[in-house]
Amino acid sequence: MPLSCGIVGLPNVGKSTIFNALTRSAAALAANYPFATIEPNVGEVGVPDPRLPVLQELVRAARLVPATVRFVDIAGLVRGASAGEGLGNAFLSHIRETDAIAMVVRCFEAADVVHVEGEPDPVRDIEIVEIELALADLSTMKRRVDRLEREARSDARLRAKLAAAQRVSVHLEAGRPAHEFDAGSLEHEVAVEAFLLTAKSMLYVANVDEAPSGASTTLVRAIEQRASAQGSCVVQLCGKLEAELAGLSESEADEFRRSSGITRSGLDELAATAYDLLGLMTFLTAGEKEVRAWPIPKGTRAPQAAGRIHSDIERGFIRAEIVSYDDYVKYRTMEAMRAAGVVRSEGREYVMQEGDVVNFRFNI
Repeated sequence: MPLSCGIVGLPNVGKSTIFNALTRSAAALAANYPFATIEPNVGEVGVPDPRLPVLQELVRAARLVPATVRFVDIAGLVRGASAGEGLGNAFLSHIRETDAIAMVVRCFEAADVVHVEGEPDPVRDIEIVEIELALADLSTMKRRVDRLEREARSDARLRAKLAAAQRVSVHLEAGRPAHEFDAGSLEHEVAVEAFLLTAKSMLYVANVDEAPSGASTTLVRAIEQRASAQGSCVVQLCGKLEAELAGLSESEADEFRRSSGITRSGLDELAATAYDLLGLMTFLTAGEKEVRAWPIPKGTRAPQAAGRIHSDIERGFIRAEIVSYDDYVKYRTMEAMRAAGVVRSEGREYVMQEGDVVNFRFNI
C-alpha cells in the first residue's frame, strides 16, 4: 500500500474543504456540524515538480505523470476521544492506519461556522488533539508492557524490550510524543511495533481567512512557535479560497493567483511538505511516451526502485543507467551525455538519489 498522510483536527476546522480542494473532488462532505465526515475519504494528490515539464520538452514526451501522495480525510476529534467520546476509537483507528499526520488548525473567524470549543485558539486546539493521541498511546503501551512482563518471565531476551516499553510509557505520561525517540533506538522500535499515534511525524496546517487580519496572523504565529519548539513545520493556506480555485480551470486559477500576487498554491506546498514528511524522494524516467516522477522511500536501492515500475524489472534487474537531472538538462541528448561521461552504470547496491533520471536494464 502507498504511504498516506491523515488529515486530522477538531470538527469544523476545514479538513474536508481542504481535502476536496486537494483532490479536486466533492468526495468529502464539508458541513457546518461536527462529524460530517464519518468514514475516512481517500485521495491521491499530485506533487508539483518543475523538473517534469523541462524533461517533457527535451524528449518531446506525449504526457507527464507526477509523483503522488495519498491523503486520508479523517473525522473530527473532540475531548475524550480516547475514552470513546465523539467517534472515539473509530477516529483513532483511522489515524493508526496512516503513516504521517497533517493537523488542520482553525485560524479563521466565522460566526456561521460553530467551533466545538467556542472560539479558535490554536494552542488549545492542538493540545486537545495531541493529548487524546497520547492518552490512546498510553492505553496501548499499558497493554504492551503487561504482555511483555508476562513473556519476559520465560524469555530473558525480552527484558531489554520490556525496559524500553516502560521508558516509552514514562515518556508519554510526561506529555511527550513517541516520535522524539531516535530512529535507531529500541524505544523507537517499540513505539513503531505498537503503532503508536504519537510516533508518526506531524505537520500543522493553519487554515486562515481569505483576507488575513492581525488576529489571524497572531493565531498563525502561535502555531509556528509551537511547531518550531517541536521540530515540526507549518503550512498556511485558506481552505475556502483553495476550494474556490479548485473549481476553476488551471489557466483561470493561475491568472487569479498572478493577479493576487500569490506565488505558490497553498495546496501545492501542502502536498510537497507531506511528501517529504512521509520520507519520500523522487527518481525520474523520460521517454517519448511519458515523463514520470516515481516516489520511493529515501534510502531505496536500485532494484527496489525498478520494482516500483514493474516487479518483472526488479526480478530481472541487471543495472541502472543514471544521469543526474542537472546533467540531463545541461547536455540535452543521450549522445551528448555519453560523450561527456555523465551516464553512470550502477548495480544492485546503488542507493537512489533525488532527481536521478534512470533507464533500467533487465532480463525478462
